[in-house]
Amino acid sequence: MHLTVHQSISIHTLKVNSVSNSSILQIGSAGIIRANAELYNTGGYTEQAEEAEAISEQEPLVPLAPPG
Repeated sequence: MHLTVHQSISIHTLKVNSVSNSSILQIGSAGIIRANAELYNTGGYTEQAEEAEAISEQEPLVPLAPPG
């Protein structure tokens, strides 16, 4: 059985609120997905951020199932 699919997509406006380094934005069917990571200094920062404080290891923020 042979199956031929023709697809046409017209996008007039596309708004993306947030994209992280591991995000994939897919429009239409995926023939090939190529990895791409780009970092931007959108805040105009000129210095490194201060060192983060360690969080105490009491309970996880998300309850996890007990091992078993």
